[in-house]
Amino acid sequence: MDNSAVQNMDDKGREVPVVITDAALRRMKELLLAKGDEAENVAIRILIKQKGCYGLKYHIEYAYDVRPLEVKVEKVIDEFSVTILIEPKAMMFIRGTVIDYYSDKLSSGFTFKNPNEKGRCGCGESFYV
Repeated sequence: MDNSAVQNMDDKGREVPVVITDAALRRMKELLLAKGDEAENVAIRILIKQKGCYGLKYHIEYAYDVRPLEVKVEKVIDEFSVTILIEPKAMMFIRGTVIDYYSDKLSSGFTFKNPNEKGRCGCGESFYV
Protein backbone atom coordinates (compact mmCIF):
# COMPACT_ATOMS: atom_id res chain seq x y z
CA MET A 1 0.00 0.00 0.00
CA ASP A 2 1.34 3.42 -0.94
CA ASN A 3 1.13 5.54 2.22
CA SER A 4 1.29 8.74 0.21
CA ALA A 5 -2.11 7.79 -1.20
CA VAL A 6 -3.70 7.47 2.23
CA GLN A 7 -6.02 10.32 3.16
CA ASN A 8 -8.18 10.78 6.24
CA MET A 9 -9.86 14.00 5.12
CA ASP A 10 -12.69 14.39 2.66
CA ASP A 11 -12.53 16.89 -0.17
CA LYS A 12 -14.07 19.54 2.08
CA GLY A 13 -11.33 19.17 4.70
CA ARG A 14 -13.44 17.22 7.21
CA GLU A 15 -11.97 14.25 9.05
CA VAL A 16 -13.42 10.95 7.88
CA PRO A 17 -13.84 7.79 9.98
CA VAL A 18 -12.06 5.53 7.47
CA VAL A 19 -9.00 5.97 5.28
CA ILE A 20 -9.44 5.11 1.61
CA THR A 21 -6.35 4.53 -0.51
CA ASP A 22 -6.10 5.76 -4.08
CA ALA A 23 -6.22 2.14 -5.31
CA ALA A 24 -9.53 1.55 -3.49
CA LEU A 25 -10.91 4.87 -4.68
CA ARG A 26 -10.01 4.12 -8.29
CA ARG A 27 -11.71 0.71 -8.09
CA MET A 28 -14.84 2.26 -6.56
CA LYS A 29 -14.86 4.77 -9.41
CA GLU A 30 -14.62 1.91 -11.96
CA LEU A 31 -17.50 0.08 -10.29
CA LEU A 32 -19.67 3.19 -10.30
CA LEU A 33 -18.85 4.05 -13.92
CA ALA A 34 -19.86 0.50 -14.89
CA LYS A 35 -23.39 1.46 -13.81
CA GLY A 36 -23.55 3.68 -16.92
CA ASP A 37 -26.13 6.47 -16.83
CA GLU A 38 -26.88 5.72 -13.17
CA ALA A 39 -23.26 6.38 -12.10
CA GLU A 40 -23.88 9.89 -10.78
CA ASN A 41 -26.85 8.72 -8.66
CA VAL A 42 -25.18 5.69 -7.09
CA ALA A 43 -22.89 5.48 -4.06
CA ILE A 44 -20.86 2.74 -2.41
CA ARG A 45 -22.23 1.56 0.97
CA ILE A 46 -19.98 -0.10 3.55
CA LEU A 47 -21.65 -2.31 6.14
CA ILE A 48 -20.66 -4.79 8.81
CA LYS A 49 -22.81 -7.93 8.75
CA GLN A 50 -23.13 -10.61 11.40
CA LYS A 51 -21.70 -13.54 9.47
CA GLY A 52 -18.91 -16.05 9.50
CA CYS A 53 -17.27 -18.08 12.23
CA TYR A 54 -15.95 -15.00 14.07
CA GLY A 55 -19.23 -13.13 13.88
CA LEU A 56 -18.58 -10.01 11.76
CA LYS A 57 -17.91 -9.53 8.06
CA TYR A 58 -17.28 -6.49 5.86
CA HIS A 59 -19.82 -5.97 3.10
CA ILE A 60 -19.80 -3.49 0.20
CA GLU A 61 -22.85 -2.80 -1.95
CA TYR A 62 -24.29 -0.19 -4.30
CA ALA A 63 -26.43 2.45 -2.59
CA TYR A 64 -29.26 4.20 -4.39
CA ASP A 65 -30.38 6.26 -1.40
CA VAL A 66 -28.96 7.72 1.80
CA ARG A 67 -30.35 6.07 4.91
CA PRO A 68 -30.92 7.98 8.16
CA LEU A 69 -27.76 8.62 10.19
CA GLU A 70 -25.38 7.20 7.57
CA VAL A 71 -21.94 8.79 7.48
CA LYS A 72 -21.30 10.25 4.04
CA VAL A 73 -17.74 10.49 2.71
CA GLU A 74 -17.18 12.25 -0.60
CA LYS A 75 -13.93 11.91 -2.55
CA VAL A 76 -13.00 13.16 -6.00
CA ILE A 77 -10.65 11.21 -8.23
CA ASP A 78 -9.86 12.26 -11.79
CA GLU A 79 -12.75 14.77 -11.68
CA PHE A 80 -15.24 12.03 -10.73
CA SER A 81 -17.00 12.22 -7.37
CA VAL A 82 -17.22 8.99 -5.38
CA THR A 83 -19.70 8.91 -2.49
CA ILE A 84 -19.14 6.32 0.22
CA LEU A 85 -21.86 5.72 2.81
CA ILE A 86 -21.09 4.01 6.11
CA GLU A 87 -23.93 2.36 7.98
CA PRO A 88 -24.36 3.79 11.51
CA LYS A 89 -24.13 0.34 13.16
CA ALA A 90 -20.78 -0.22 11.43
CA MET A 91 -19.18 2.95 12.81
CA MET A 92 -18.19 1.49 16.18
CA PHE A 93 -16.43 -1.40 14.42
CA ILE A 94 -14.89 0.37 11.43
CA ARG A 95 -13.50 3.69 12.75
CA GLY A 96 -9.81 4.04 11.83
CA THR A 97 -9.91 1.32 9.18
CA VAL A 98 -7.76 1.63 6.05
CA ILE A 99 -9.64 0.41 2.96
CA ASP A 100 -7.36 -0.67 0.13
CA TYR A 101 -7.74 -2.59 -3.13
CA TYR A 102 -5.39 -5.22 -4.54
CA SER A 103 -5.29 -7.11 -7.81
CA ASP A 104 -2.96 -9.85 -8.98
CA LYS A 105 -3.11 -12.77 -11.41
CA LEU A 106 -5.01 -14.98 -8.97
CA SER A 107 -7.41 -12.67 -7.18
CA SER A 108 -8.53 -9.14 -6.47
CA GLY A 109 -10.59 -7.39 -3.86
CA PHE A 110 -10.92 -4.77 -1.19
CA THR A 111 -8.93 -5.19 2.02
CA PHE A 112 -9.75 -3.74 5.41
CA LYS A 113 -6.93 -3.03 7.87
CA ASN A 114 -8.89 -2.38 11.02
CA PRO A 115 -7.11 -1.32 14.24
CA ASN A 116 -10.18 -2.45 16.22
CA GLU A 117 -9.94 -6.10 15.15
CA LYS A 118 -8.91 -8.54 17.85
CA GLY A 119 -8.77 -11.54 15.54
CA ARG A 120 -9.79 -13.15 12.24
CA CYS A 121 -10.98 -16.60 11.37
CA GLY A 122 -8.65 -18.98 9.53
CA CYS A 123 -10.01 -18.16 6.07
CA GLY A 124 -9.90 -14.41 6.77
CA GLU A 125 -13.55 -13.80 5.88
CA SER A 126 -14.80 -12.78 9.31
CA PHE A 127 -13.41 -10.99 12.35
CA TYR A 128 -14.21 -9.98 15.92
CA VAL A 129 -13.55 -6.86 17.97
